[in-house]
Amino acid sequence: MENRERVLRAATDSFLAHGYASSVDAIARRAGVAKQTVYHHFPSKERLFREVARALAMSVLVELEGDDVRAALLRFAAAYRQRALGAQGIATFRTLVPEVQRFRSQARSMYANTMGAMVQRLAQFLGAAMRDGRLRRDDPELAAEMLLSMLAGIDRVKRLFCVVSGVQGDAQRAGRIVDCFLRAYQP
Repeated sequence: MENRERVLRAATDSFLAHGYASSVDAIARRAGVAKQTVYHHFPSKERLFREVARALAMSVLVELEGDDVRAALLRFAAAYRQRALGAQGIATFRTLVPEVQRFRSQARSMYANTMGAMVQRLAQFLGAAMRDGRLRRDDPELAAEMLLSMLAGIDRVKRLFCVVSGVQGDAQRAGRIVDCFLRAYQP
């Protein structure tokens, strides 16, 4: 099991740095194992990439909790922005998006188990707040998608194009986004 974890860590570093062009030989060297050990745990480079991609995509999931809608959304927004817009989140996005065409069925599954799951969790939270009268009644799934778009949208593009780096002011920006969203959904 230890070798499998070493291979996964090495593959993650390699795929984030070089994309799918990473060689299995380089991954094995980085992990300090023989190439055969890599293939023992992952029968193909494609399977190894899929496992790394799944783990990277899952790392963006953020939990929602609490009765105070604003406080819960502020915690959620700060955590989501840190994960999605931080260095690893941007590297993950850069690594995974170019490979969507190569791994179409995996991409759909990855979306369903990560962003799709996050949309559903957020929609459930917002839907409960709408039913309780804490938010204006509307389509909770659309509201969830809008909030997630507001939280990452243009800021992700800026980071992808190296217009902005780091996370300075992210907590303040997350708060402004949440407050704007809450004004739109006032009861």
